[in-house]
Amino acid sequence: MRDFKKYEIWQLSHQFTLNIYSLTNSFPKDEQYGIISQLRRASSSIPTNISEGCGRDSEADFNRFLTIALGSASESEYLIILSKDLNLIDENSFEEFNEKINTIKRKIYQLKRKLK
Repeated sequence: MRDFKKYEIWQLSHQFTLNIYSLTNSFPKDEQYGIISQLRRASSSIPTNISEGCGRDSEADFNRFLTIALGSASESEYLIILSKDLNLIDENSFEEFNEKINTIKRKIYQLKRKLK
């Protein structure tokens, strides 16, 4: 069994999720059940799936959960783009979060390649 807290990708994605929660606190309340909820769920799904994959018995299972985490990262990326296009975040915030999520996606992909 792996200790998910030791994985850099888990640490990065956990911090990303915390940052998303802070960012979405400033979103309009009418988005509480829309983009706020969806962005929080998508971002938290990344470290959640990494954690769950670490608790599995095989590398194949771990790889499958990394694939799910990668999908959640892509969903988060789109929701960040949508947030910018809806003027919920400014260009600087967009650039910061877009860079972070693409780093996370790259690192998940690299970890998946090591498991093959």
